[in-house]
Amino acid sequence: MAVTKLAQNGKLVVKVETGVNASGNPTYRLRTFQNVKPGAADVDVYAVAQALVNLQQHAVVNVARMEEGNLVNQ
Repeated sequence: MAVTKLAQNGKLVVKVETGVNASGNPTYRLRTFQNVKPGAADVDVYAVAQALVNLQQHAVVNVARMEEGNLVNQ
């Protein structure tokens, strides 16, 4: 039984700190950019993320690449 993953489009997620709540703890928001091609190199996706980070008014906490795929039994 060989299970393989068929890559689907992914997304780029940028987590930004938007301020603080009443308790003084930081609040966050996720900026999600859809349709990242599965064949795109990580270094290229990161370069795009850096360009987008420069457009944010809030401090960036994290940059993540989320990939989706279907598992198929072949």
